Amino acid sequence: MSFAEVLQELPSLTLSERQLLVRRALDLDDPMLSSADEALVEERLAAHRSNPKSAVPVETMKARLRSQFKK
Repeated sequence: MSFAEVLQELPSLTLSERQLLVRRALDLDDPMLSSADEALVEERLAAHRSNPKSAVPVETMKARLRSQFKK
């Protein structure tokens, strides 16, 4: 199927089909995580879930980074 044909078919797709199509297209641009990276993400998520108060608000983190890396 050509790109022009795909574009022509878009209006006939349901909303959920178009959303899935967009998600799949975006996934193509995202590199897959290695097994080690996935394990690290899961480990950190589990640590956060067990102690959510250990999280730092994003504004606090931004302020720390700005003060640390001022030019």
